[in-house]
Amino acid sequence: MSDLQTITLGGGCFWCTEAVYVQVRGVVDVESGYGNGHVDRPSYEQVCTGTTGHNEVVRLTYDPAQISTRELLEIFFVIHDPTTLNRQGNDAGTQYRSGIYFFTPEQEAAAKEVIAEMAASGVYSRPIVTEVAPVANYWPAEDYHQDFFERNPDQGYCMAVAAPKVAKFRKTFARLQKG
Repeated sequence: MSDLQTITLGGGCFWCTEAVYVQVRGVVDVESGYGNGHVDRPSYEQVCTGTTGHNEVVRLTYDPAQISTRELLEIFFVIHDPTTLNRQGNDAGTQYRSGIYFFTPEQEAAAKEVIAEMAASGVYSRPIVTEVAPVANYWPAEDYHQDFFERNPDQGYCMAVAAPKVAKFRKTFARLQKG
């Protein structure tokens, strides 16, 4: 196995984002957490207030021999709306902002390149507001948030919001699905 890489993405509720990326070939670990805020060890309740500066994120560990950073980002831009500032659907607040938090200059370059291409393509009728920044002050979310969709597929939010994102991924990126 080649050297693994890590990138952190904020695409709204981490339950939804995690539900998609656990199904992506080459992704070996997905952890829900809080990133790029100013409080150490924030709780979910604190993050939900919008006062910690944190974003609900997923930290992806992946094998670049199986999936590229670019492909991970292409999935990211299909499963959430990068044009709504501090909001995804009914989830509103800075903790739901669109963000790509990189570890390497190559990841930063890939993020900026994909955003520029998406903006130029006219796919979106509004400007892309995705934040691109180095990962900072990351903390894992509480255990009950990990694998939430997998453990609670019949929960209302999962059925209404996460399941359609998973279906959209499967339809659009069938070639990138595990097994």
